[in-house]
Amino acid sequence: MAARANTRNTRTRRSLREALKAFNKAVESGKSVEISKAQNAAFSIIDTAAKKAVIHKNKAARQKARLAAAAKKAGAKPVKATVKPAAKKPATKKPKAKKTQ
Repeated sequence: MAARANTRNTRTRRSLREALKAFNKAVESGKSVEISKAQNAAFSIIDTAAKKAVIHKNKAARQKARLAAAAKKAGAKPVKATVKPAAKKPATKKPKAKKTQ
């Protein structure tokens, strides 16, 4: 069990580092489209790492704030969080009452 968790955590940490490197590379390029895409990807991976308790939630928030500040400084437009509408639950059909004679 611990070996599986260790593997998962290592994979999550590796993807986190790769996303941060990709973001930094995009900031150096100066292209706002690339910065926005890299920022979205990094935000997603940071959130996943925090959700899986690979990093603390406050560290995740701090990293996201720093990425947003770097993107803003580089001239990229701020990314708005897209809120997905809640999925509607299908209406449950009530069984018809039995007729009594």
